[in-house]
Amino acid sequence: MATSPSLPTPAAPRSSKLLIGLLALTSLAALAGGGFALSRSSLFAHEAPAAAAPKAMPKPIFVTLEPLTVNVQSEGRSRFLHVGMALKVNDEQAKAQLVEFMPELRSRLLLLLSNRQPETLLSTQDKAKLAEEIRTELNRPLSAEAPPQAIAGVSFNTFVVQ
Repeated sequence: MATSPSLPTPAAPRSSKLLIGLLALTSLAALAGGGFALSRSSLFAHEAPAAAAPKAMPKPIFVTLEPLTVNVQSEGRSRFLHVGMALKVNDEQAKAQLVEFMPELRSRLLLLLSNRQPETLLSTQDKAKLAEEIRTELNRPLSAEAPPQAIAGVSFNTFVVQ
């Protein structure tokens, strides 16, 4: 039996694959090293300056009013508004003044609310406008020599138009 000489199989070009792999690995290492160096540089410093530290917000002070129910102006059937609110003030002195003059402030509020049409109290914009009108009305001085109240905002807790 004769054996035929085995032909050598052509070798795969290993050197080009190895060279591409080494280049890719070197590129990745260079990019990683550059990224690390850049992150440690002053361009990307994460330390905030001490002057920019956020101030602590002052604790809000609210005076909660008992809910009010008033008849509103309506043609035809009787309609009413039931509203509960809280008044935001800036300090304890303003809170004490509001509590002391609460009957007069509630009277002003009742007069202001009873002069409304029910249709003008339905949208969010209408309620925001009403809150600003309440704040303005209640901030008016209680007497000629008294300073104005220090009401910073009005928040509605309950708001029902029936």
